[in-house]
Amino acid sequence: MRRDDGTLTSTRDPWLFGGRGCSNQEVNTERSGGSDPERPRPGERERPEPREPERPERRAPEDGDARETREAREDRGAGEAHGDRGAHEAREVRAEREEHEAFAEHGRPIGRRVLLGTLGLGALGVLTAPALQRATDAFLAGASQKDPTGLTGLLPNGGGFRYYSVTASVPHKNETNYRLTVDGLVDRPTSYTLADLRALPQTRLVHDVQCVTGWRVPSTPFEGVRLSHLLDAAGVRPSAGAIRFTCFDGAYTESLSLRQAYRPDVLVALRMQDKPVGHNHGGPVRLYVAPMYFYKSAKWLSGITVTEDVRPGYWEKRGYDVDAWVGRSNGRDDEPTS
Repeated sequence: MRRDDGTLTSTRDPWLFGGRGCSNQEVNTERSGGSDPERPRPGERERPEPREPERPERRAPEDGDARETREAREDRGAGEAHGDRGAHEAREVRAEREEHEAFAEHGRPIGRRVLLGTLGLGALGVLTAPALQRATDAFLAGASQKDPTGLTGLLPNGGGFRYYSVTASVPHKNETNYRLTVDGLVDRPTSYTLADLRALPQTRLVHDVQCVTGWRVPSTPFEGVRLSHLLDAAGVRPSAGAIRFTCFDGAYTESLSLRQAYRPDVLVALRMQDKPVGHNHGGPVRLYVAPMYFYKSAKWLSGITVTEDVRPGYWEKRGYDVDAWVGRSNGRDDEPTS
């Protein structure tokens, strides 16, 4: 539209297109179907200005955090790349890594072959142990009889027993040459053979054997004649007050008071561990004093002499207590054996 002064003006009223205050640029933008980058269209909600996303505050990882974060990241990455299957494989990889770390810390577990081999060796040991024990017993028993130092007596042997001898060798006695004499302050001195002793009433006792050096053999059976029976048969005189024991090794001696000798748990033993007392255990006949330390149970017994007073035996002369009650002598507190 041309004005009177000759200039052109728009035929469109800006009030009809876009509201008051709209410029030609605004009108033309609306006509062209464009959008106002700064203002929303009528009816649209005003869009907030975009902001940079806030980053979480970093903190020092506590124990286990770094590892958990790394593992979670691995699982997430695997899941994004391969879906659920990838996440599952990632968990398997992590479990395998943890297993390797456990192996490094605690050692690699044995395999099936190694386990079966170990069980086989164990079974073989059970089958061969009795034969090996007998061979060991025989070797150490023979060595102890030829060992003047007594060092072989320090080795465990014979089902928990240890061999002790105060002499370099001990002669063997059997049914043909063994004799046990009862003499001293008695009315009827007597000599017994093995057959004579076996014909007398037998008593069986089962108690722990306790050595003053510390070792103990539990529930050991002994069987023989009560010492009190032999003393009664010999007729102990009123002046008697003690018993002295001698042995056919030629060196060892022991003693008891008369009252101790009459205890029912003191035997002249012919059997030990349910078999005849062997030579290495003091056979064929030995003394067994159940409530006292084992040094009182003299091996290779050959003489019982009734005396007026107690005479210290071999070890008592070397510092051991004459009264050797288990747990109440020699400075020890072992459990009683009877």
